[in-house]
Amino acid sequence: MPITTTTPTTTEPRINDRIRAREVRLVDPDGEQLGIKALPEALTIARQLDLDLVEVAPQANPPVCRIMDYGKFKFDAAQRAKESRRKTTNTGIKEMKYRPKIGPGDFETKTRQVGKFLGDGHKVKVTIMFRGREVYHPELGKKILDRVAEQVDGSGRVEAEPRLDGRNMVMVLAPDKRAKQSAAAKATHDEDDPQFSAGALVPGDLASSTGSEVSGHTETPSQSVDAQVVSELVEVGDPAPAEPAGEDHMVSEVDGPEAVQDDVEASVEDAVHQEGN
Repeated sequence: MPITTTTPTTTEPRINDRIRAREVRLVDPDGEQLGIKALPEALTIARQLDLDLVEVAPQANPPVCRIMDYGKFKFDAAQRAKESRRKTTNTGIKEMKYRPKIGPGDFETKTRQVGKFLGDGHKVKVTIMFRGREVYHPELGKKILDRVAEQVDGSGRVEAEPRLDGRNMVMVLAPDKRAKQSAAAKATHDEDDPQFSAGALVPGDLASSTGSEVSGHTETPSQSVDAQVVSELVEVGDPAPAEPAGEDHMVSEVDGPEAVQDDVEASVEDAVHQEGN
């Protein structure tokens, strides 16, 4: 029985002496076509430039060969592939299971994890597991699924509506990119808004500034200091000087400055009258 050998297939292009065609369509390092050349002549031109002759289109007739630095070409291709793998995010479908009689604490914990999955860019399959006769009350599971969808409204959207699947009820949530973009735009707008800048006037400052304005007149700092001093003097009080006890100098506590002025004028008139006599 003859033994057949298979040559290993490779994705690397043929270069230099590995090229089998008799004639090739030659392209220089700058991308300009040099026309159809015989293979020895093309190899000679590549060696004169100290570069490689690479078969880039072997299926063409004649094959297309380009003069290039093949080592640099392989390095650049590897770097591009590495960068592409780095930018690629592995997204999949996560699953979170609930029970119709789940407690508040477990519900909050599981729903928080669902929001985290959606924030990472994953889809989430939310499953309600029924046991026994619970399957005859699907409205309980529907209520839980509605609560989950409501709590993750800012980061996810309902991709597949709740439906019964055997003894389970299933709903699929997907990340909501539009909601994230609108939230990011709103946050940027709030930061750029001068009303929320560091030197902006807050409502408390506005109230304090308007409180000092009376009938269109704004109180100056000196006036406010004088008013404060007067109020302190009124509160503390200034003791009145002692006066001799006598009938002419006794003033009632209820008498004000007008009463004192009347007494002084009466005394002056009496003195003038006595001098005239």
